[in-house]
Amino acid sequence: MAFIARSLLVTCLYMSAANAQQCDINFNYGVIIDPAHLRIVNQGQTYVQINGQHQLFVYGREIALNKAQKSQLSEYTSGIRSQVPAIVSIAIEGVELGLKAVNKVISSLTGENSATHQQFQEKFDEMKSRLRNRFNHSDESYYIAPQDFDDFDEIFAGEFKKEIETIVTNSVGNILVAVGEAITHKEKQSTEQRIETFDQRIESMGNDIKIDISNQANTLENKAAIICASLLKLDQIENKLQLEIPALAEFNLIVTH
Repeated sequence: MAFIARSLLVTCLYMSAANAQQCDINFNYGVIIDPAHLRIVNQGQTYVQINGQHQLFVYGREIALNKAQKSQLSEYTSGIRSQVPAIVSIAIEGVELGLKAVNKVISSLTGENSATHQQFQEKFDEMKSRLRNRFNHSDESYYIAPQDFDDFDEIFAGEFKKEIETIVTNSVGNILVAVGEAITHKEKQSTEQRIETFDQRIESMGNDIKIDISNQANTLENKAAIICASLLKLDQIENKLQLEIPALAEFNLIVTH
């Protein structure tokens, strides 16, 4: 029984990942954005910095640009400034969608106002706040570390996944008390019938939650596809910059496969 409850909870957290949009793109460097600057960071050192739209610095040295180069760099800068917030947003939405699914399971098993559910809710609210603060320091400042974008909803979930699994594991006892009460409530049924009825309830609950979040998951998938296409276009612009600005010949933020 513990296995059923725990598996359902953890599975619901990542239900939206099942149909995640694949995007064979990597960021080779970290990206830091604030209203005045765009910085590309390589191993803790600022590699490329763009002030405004087209004032370019490479390893701290300003690079003189002609009009055409400034125009291309401005287009690239605008694209990065547009896509990084979108990537952060979709990653946060993916994690929050998973938390919503887990929250529904817990409230269904233990009661919406139960102490266990309230404990989960407080912890999840704290995790969502930390997630937003880590990658979106203010409305106009963002940071993304070097990474692979194969699954958008897995971008920032690693440490949070472990934390959620720990919460679920530590609370299985409380959840099973509620589960046991739900099973024993059917006094006219045999033990086997009660367990079968509860298993059916669990299966029905999982299906209901899947239906409830499927539209949101599809929306996230569509957003991911748009971001991926935009990054592919940005990579083409980046390739032109490598050819036309000698100081950027070795620069390769966006890598496509």
